[in-house]
Amino acid sequence: MDTPGIPSPPSDWRSFNFGQWLRDLGLDWFGLNLVINAYAVFILLGIAAAVWLTNRRLVERGGEPWVVLDIALWAVPFGILGGRLYHVVTHPADYFYPGADLLRIFYVWEGGLAIFGAISLGAVGAWLGARSAGIRFSSFADALAPGLLLAQGIGRMGNYFNQELFGAPTSLPWGLAIDRPNPAIPLGLPDDTLFHPTFLYEMTWNIVGAFFLIIVGRKFALQWGQLFGVYLMWYGLGRAFLETLRLDPAELLFGVRVNVWGAVFAILLGLLILFVQANRHPGKEPGIYRPGREWRGESDVDSEDMYFVVDGEPDSNETGTTSSRKATSN
Repeated sequence: MDTPGIPSPPSDWRSFNFGQWLRDLGLDWFGLNLVINAYAVFILLGIAAAVWLTNRRLVERGGEPWVVLDIALWAVPFGILGGRLYHVVTHPADYFYPGADLLRIFYVWEGGLAIFGAISLGAVGAWLGARSAGIRFSSFADALAPGLLLAQGIGRMGNYFNQELFGAPTSLPWGLAIDRPNPAIPLGLPDDTLFHPTFLYEMTWNIVGAFFLIIVGRKFALQWGQLFGVYLMWYGLGRAFLETLRLDPAELLFGVRVNVWGAVFAILLGLLILFVQANRHPGKEPGIYRPGREWRGESDVDSEDMYFVVDGEPDSNETGTTSSRKATSN
């Protein structure tokens, strides 16, 4: 009997052995055994989307094109590390038990990156990267906020392929079918039970939120980190609700899932950022660069100051050229 609702991808879609595919084609590249995991692919796609959108937003405010890459080189590794550590700490039973393979702690591609940990440690990396690039951290945070939500939305597709983080049983027509056995499914439920597709709920919430942040940021000219504060509030509100639907085991604090507390903290932190920055910086940011680190594009260079020097005298034929070179002939 066909199960209604949203079908889950077959389990063999979770990964693709690129090396085996080459061997099947008769191309054995030094015994290459490269396995590409769907979860990792969507995480990388999300990162790429966030970098692209953040670059556009920084350039709109006078930033050097792709200076975001200098910051991402710090923020992304810190974020992945923070997300993984937070997940492991809040799901200790999955990694610490008699006979457990402790190396699985580092198997990020299997799933398990917690956004609250990624934001926390990723912010440290972003601060270091922004400082190195001469960018105000608050400016970078505001430019990143919509892209971060977009990345989170794309990344949730990885949970769909892993058949994880689904919600409670539901009779709604968009219920999600999950393959058995699955350790997150309570015992005794019929095999045709459907579950809330919380990955889809959060993906929708995040992508809508990305557009919302762009619109609100422009309408109210939110700067000095205020737009990032709105991001924390938006994501926190959605995550607090979705946590009440999820079935996967999680650590409890005072009888409440740890991630609910994390969501509440994000909302409060977002409110604090809005209040403090609005009072501390009532005016507009003077620019995204820190004083003395401003970037001058080609259009900002005064072409009249550029010329070739021949035998100690300006060459009149070259005066006014747009070339930035200077040469001396002796």
